[in-house]
Amino acid sequence: MGAIYVMWLRQLKRYWRSPARIVASLGQPLLFFVALGFGLGRVFQAAGAGNYLNFLAPGIMAMSIIFTSVFSGMDLIWDRQFGFLKETLVAPVSRVAIMFGRVLGGSTTSTLQGLLVLLLSIALGFRPEHWWGVIAAVGAGLSLAFLFAAFGLFLGTLMRDMQGYPLVMNFVVMPMFFLSGAVFPLDRVASAMRVLAMMDPLTYGVDALRRLLTGNSQFSLLVDLSVTLALSFILLLLAARSFARMQV
Repeated sequence: MGAIYVMWLRQLKRYWRSPARIVASLGQPLLFFVALGFGLGRVFQAAGAGNYLNFLAPGIMAMSIIFTSVFSGMDLIWDRQFGFLKETLVAPVSRVAIMFGRVLGGSTTSTLQGLLVLLLSIALGFRPEHWWGVIAAVGAGLSLAFLFAAFGLFLGTLMRDMQGYPLVMNFVVMPMFFLSGAVFPLDRVASAMRVLAMMDPLTYGVDALRRLLTGNSQFSLLVDLSVTLALSFILLLLAARSFARMQV
């Protein structure tokens, strides 16, 4: 437990010691809110689909969570490159505990980032259906963050190139984001796209956040959380196996 706590605390310190990184990470969500939320708001409303900002906010919160979560794998490559990981692994603690602490720390920081984006959306005019839903959405965001933090760590164990990791991350994460229904309703797309969306793990995280914050969703909350937690468990096992075999 001590190793898990130390790695978790280290990830949090990294996050709070870089206010410039926190502020900069709000730039992309703000751009989406302005360019899409206000730019397409009237078009969305004219189509009879309601307030686009209310539809968009849960998706942008999910976007912020997954990008911050997956990017935590970059920290692993950084530590591996500059020797800190080797110092950590020589300690008389389990590699699994170290790995779990990193995943837990990455998921905590990305959930905090998602909460900041949610507060930003509220400042821009988004109103949750119920204010207690904000608390529940933070919990759902944590489960989504855990899934993608485990994925980011798994990806980080397979790579050594710090320049290549962001390219691979964008190649994987951006299609997930745009297929998840974060920026458009899935009930109005072609059948083929809907099938692809149902194969996208992020779809269920976005749907859970939208259900809790706005009361609208494509699937039941039980389905959303079950898929997210099941995939989190699978990816955590893959990350643990890969981390245990990783050559420093």
